Amino acid sequence: MKTDGLKPLEQRSEEAYTVVEVVVAVFILGIMVISLFAGFSSGFAVVQLGRENLRATQIMVQKMESVRLYNWKEVTNSSFLKTNFTDYYNPAGSNGAVYKGTISVTAGPAGIPAAYANNMRAITVTLFWTNYMRNSKTNIVRTRSMQTYFSRYGMQTYIYQ
Repeated sequence: MKTDGLKPLEQRSEEAYTVVEVVVAVFILGIMVISLFAGFSSGFAVVQLGRENLRATQIMVQKMESVRLYNWKEVTNSSFLKTNFTDYYNPAGSNGAVYKGTISVTAGPAGIPAAYANNMRAITVTLFWTNYMRNSKTNIVRTRSMQTYFSRYGMQTYIYQ
């Protein structure tokens, strides 16, 4: 005898999913989607922070390299060397993080002989920028600094005597 492919009612109910199984599956799928979204969000935030740190390092190196081109009179003259500056995340425009920096020239390191002390200066470049968190009233202020020493006659005069 030929059947039309329908199974008896008892067999069909045993093969179907129950409402509880469907709710548990949807709950687990929801947790997985939320976890995936949180992972992507934190990944993008870490990448953005890394880019901002890299840009800060680039700005500080650029300022240090420009100071290297100055002579002793220019470094020790406070009216020649600009102590405050502003730069941007995107050098071509003013979008993104705003970097505010200072350049300070101080006496050389402590503990060096007096012959060196009058002919050496410590130059420090410090940067500050603010990360604006979405939907938050608190802002995170980031800072980086870089220091180098500058001597009147160059380091080779003191090393090779």
